[in-house]
Amino acid sequence: MSGAIVAMGGGGFSEEPDNPLLDRFVLGLAGGERPRVCFVATASGDSEGYVARFYRAFAEHDCRPADLGLFDRRAGDLRRLVLEQDVVYVGGGNTASLLAVWRAHGLASILREALDAGAVLCGVSAGMNCWFEASTTDSFGPELAPLHDGLGFVAGSACPHYDGEAQRRPHYRELVAGGFPAGHAADEGAALHFDAAGTLVEAVASREGARAYRVERGRDGGADERALATRYLG
Repeated sequence: MSGAIVAMGGGGFSEEPDNPLLDRFVLGLAGGERPRVCFVATASGDSEGYVARFYRAFAEHDCRPADLGLFDRRAGDLRRLVLEQDVVYVGGGNTASLLAVWRAHGLASILREALDAGAVLCGVSAGMNCWFEASTTDSFGPELAPLHDGLGFVAGSACPHYDGEAQRRPHYRELVAGGFPAGHAADEGAALHFDAAGTLVEAVASREGARAYRVERGRDGGADERALATRYLG
């Protein structure tokens, strides 16, 4: 098994509970029989309801689900727990808080080790943002803002919910035009699959018409947006 990152702009069990296509795609990348899948809900403050939805959803898949809580931490040896997993699935919420808590517990470096050892790291919204160097986020209030201290497993920046929230696309394009790192955006239901080195493998989608994009600063000082070939999983 080779490591991978799957960055979802939206979708998955929490946002498309009746559409398992993205979650099946992630499990397929893990390979093997009954992969171990650990849900990390740090960005939502380890919301009990969110964790319960994960267990209900993944009970429908042939896998071994678990979760990792850091606010009421029960795991003594984080490294051992994480390195036992085939998939680490990161939920949505507050990206800035997620990164701060992970670093306080030493989880960021463990996740890099897991990726290099062959794990699939994935997530939605904040669980997309965290893998990149930079991202757009509502972590600091109702208005979108740039965040510059992501984990950097994938170079450049990220923008989830590209077609799902009215300000996402214009805000991201404005940031990139102004010198924010070029990067990738993903619609609701679209995901970007990277290898362990952070190279894009493909874009996939759980619904027809959902797309992923490459957004770079243009020569005219604006932003150049290029839709990527996106494979519908249905």
